[in-house]
Amino acid sequence: MSQSRFNTVFLAQRVSLLRTLQRMVDNPSTAEDLLQETYLRVTRALGERPIEHLEPFVFQTARNLALDHLRARRAQSRNLVDDVPEQILHNVAAPSSSAEDAAHAERLLKRLSISLAQLTERQQRIFILSRLHGASYLEIAEQLQVSASTVQKELKLIMAICVGVADRLK
Repeated sequence: MSQSRFNTVFLAQRVSLLRTLQRMVDNPSTAEDLLQETYLRVTRALGERPIEHLEPFVFQTARNLALDHLRARRAQSRNLVDDVPEQILHNVAAPSSSAEDAAHAERLLKRLSISLAQLTERQQRIFILSRLHGASYLEIAEQLQVSASTVQKELKLIMAICVGVADRLK
């Protein structure tokens, strides 16, 4: 596999790779850095050995870099808390919400409940499976015996309803 072939594959998959990384690390800047590191690592690997299935190799390299980044970030955050004496941690006040915030949240919840109650039974089931149980589109589709596209469209509609309710309360 030549470097020019890799460049073609990389450029063709750049947007998809970047989206994947952004979803994983939840930070556009870090995702860009990981994308660049992916390019460098795959280029180095190509110089060392032939890679038969280049596209999956590129995605796996990016995924591994993102996982390494997340592990390092988790370890760093644990270390930061570990350095603080336990007595100080217990004395830090938890943020409290004001009565106004609580009233706003209660109004929002009430309106969301009313809106969600007006959904069809299938839409309610999709919402519950997706948002409360964390099921994927495919899992929901299999369970409800519909297409994944139907699940996606229904969920998009449901989320638009929820956003509309929240926007009206601002």
